Amino acid sequence: MLLRDDEAALALASVTRPWSFAASGEAFQLAAEALRIRFAHLFDPMMAVHTSDVEPLPHQISAVYEAMLPRQPLRFVLADDPGAGKTIMAGLLIRELIMRSDAQRILVVSPGALSGQWQDELRDKFGLEFTLFSREQQELSANGNAFTQTDYMIARLDQLARNDDLQEKLRASYWDLVVIDEAHKCSASFSGGDIKKTHRYELAELLGSISRHFLLMTATPHNGKDEDFQLFMALLDGDRFYGKFREGATRVDVSDLMRRLVKEELLKFDGTKLFPQRRAYTANYDLSPAEEALYAHVSDYVRNEWNRAEQLDGKQRTSIGFALTQLQRRLASSPAAIYQSLLRRRKRLEERLEEAKLIARGNRAGEERSFYGKRVAIDVPDDLDEAEDELSPEDFENVADQAVEQASTADTIVEMEAELFTLRALEAEARALYESGSDQKWRQLSQILQDNALMFDAGGNRRKIIIFTEHRDTLSYLANRIINLLGKPEAVVQIHGGTNRDDPRSMRCTCSHRMPTFPTIGSCGWWFCRLRRRSRAPARIRRATWRGVCCVRAANSRGRNRIACCFLLRTSTRSIASRTPYECCWLGVRSSRTSGTCG
Repeated sequence: MLLRDDEAALALASVTRPWSFAASGEAFQLAAEALRIRFAHLFDPMMAVHTSDVEPLPHQISAVYEAMLPRQPLRFVLADDPGAGKTIMAGLLIRELIMRSDAQRILVVSPGALSGQWQDELRDKFGLEFTLFSREQQELSANGNAFTQTDYMIARLDQLARNDDLQEKLRASYWDLVVIDEAHKCSASFSGGDIKKTHRYELAELLGSISRHFLLMTATPHNGKDEDFQLFMALLDGDRFYGKFREGATRVDVSDLMRRLVKEELLKFDGTKLFPQRRAYTANYDLSPAEEALYAHVSDYVRNEWNRAEQLDGKQRTSIGFALTQLQRRLASSPAAIYQSLLRRRKRLEERLEEAKLIARGNRAGEERSFYGKRVAIDVPDDLDEAEDELSPEDFENVADQAVEQASTADTIVEMEAELFTLRALEAEARALYESGSDQKWRQLSQILQDNALMFDAGGNRRKIIIFTEHRDTLSYLANRIINLLGKPEAVVQIHGGTNRDDPRSMRCTCSHRMPTFPTIGSCGWWFCRLRRRSRAPARIRRATWRGVCCVRAANSRGRNRIACCFLLRTSTRSIASRTPYECCWLGVRSSRTSGTCG
């Protein structure tokens, strides 16, 4: 309805064409480009490959574009062997789903030690910025639930599995894609007629219920028990794998829910094998008389302390048992490791003894000395096997160091003085062995490094090697011995759990230059980009749970044919009564710097 007062605001309408070219050209170009990107996958079915900083292998392309993308919705187990590049496959899948507008909210759940690796890989190779979930992020979230405010997130497996409050907040969210790395940790088993579910398994059930696409990644989906594998597959399809199968019943075909390729099936584009032949052997030898005596004396000390710890209850017995186990593992690692451990343990016990004497003097004087003699609580995880997998190498080694230094059955002054007498004798014996240089383990390694033909190429140049150790004291010890052997400090690079995340990247750049002489500064080349990804290490290395890497690099005159050799310097910890000789495990040779793991 128009009034006379509206007359001034009226104007004659000009007749125009409905589809004119009078609009902004920049806005039209922007809209056209957005539409082109949206439908890019229709023109280029492998758009993620061409827009990512990766060179995928045939089995990686087939996994993403043949096995996973066609499934809507995706409920799948990617179970290729270690070294197949499952992280690359997951990254390609994530990027492809994003470009197809099929995934806007993505959650990656991984063990704590791998979460930083996931963040780096997704950013560096695929240009995807994922936020690492933390307690601080949750506390600072505007609505009190960080899971609903962040679209791209990486969370630690045990951080979610052990916290009911976080699971409740997670239950209030919904995700287009959830990826669980090392999914075999989410296990369950039958106990009689009942199902015994772990906290991780219950978390996986929750994640599967709040996601449209659900991807499980593991190199070991089957533990040898069909009923446990059935429960694992029930995470993807609870109806299909419900209940316990009868004995003798036909196994259910899972080929539509899982893909597994072993290393022998992985090929390059030219049809050749991706992984070279693995050569492995164990070099056994006898201990020297001094080493055998030290082994016997430390074993007796551990045995006596263990028997006394058996009389204790609760957390203290667990802590002491863990400390004694770690002490014997360091005995098997190197003279340096056992010497440094005994030294630190002796110093810590002397501090406790001095504090106990101060308390005793204060009590005699009638004074309050309650602040003396306080023992720091040792936070030893309840499940040590899980903790060794979940904690970073540095964190686990710190826990082990704290336990070895502090855990003791001695409570009274007399007991402390008696244990100190034993520790001083053991420390002196270990120091004498350490300073004597008669370490048979090192002699065996030195002989392999100098006399083994595989250590040299056709031109007589040394090949670069990787040596894995379990303890940082052994790492430093070996680095010094190898530097003295080669005569050039710049030939050795040490990497351990405390190495900054940016250091391996700078080291890799350092040795990208051609080095005409041996030895040269650098690292283990292709290995650096996978150094902290324990799932990609060879199975024997992963079982050993290495804690440090000592890298020696060499290149030929052209800087090519950089072949890496792997050694595992560790002895399996057996009962304290067994006299197992040290072992030096040769783990093979690799002549490629591309993807994969040491052969």
